[in-house]
Amino acid sequence: MAIQIFGTSKSFDTKKAERYFSERRIPFQKVDLKEKGISKGELESIILSLAKREGSRALAVELLADKKGKDYASFAYLDDSEKEDKLLENPMLLAQPICRNGKTDATVGYAPDVWAMWN
Repeated sequence: MAIQIFGTSKSFDTKKAERYFSERRIPFQKVDLKEKGISKGELESIILSLAKREGSRALAVELLADKKGKDYASFAYLDDSEKEDKLLENPMLLAQPICRNGKTDATVGYAPDVWAMWN
C-alpha cells in the first residue's frame, strides 16, 4: 500500500489524516503542497480516480478546489479547460488533504470511511 497525503502543515484536516494513518500503523508519504506543489502526473492520476467515482472529470476538478480558500474567486469563473492548469499553477487552491492510495484511489478532505476500505 502506497498512501500519499497532499497537504500543508497548517491544515487541520491534513493533520487529522496523518494521525488516522499513524494510529493504524499504515505507512504514508506526506507531500507538502506549499513546498513541493503537485506534479501534472499526480494531479492527472487523482482527477481520474475521482472522476471514476464522481462520474465526470469536471466534477472531479471542482471537488479538488478549496471553495473556502481566499484564492477561490480566481478559480471559480475559469473555463473548465483552464481549471486544471490553474490548480497546477497554484497548488494552494487545492482542498486538503488529498489522500491517494496508489494510482487507483483518491479522496479529498477527511474521509476515514473510504480509507478504512483501503486496508
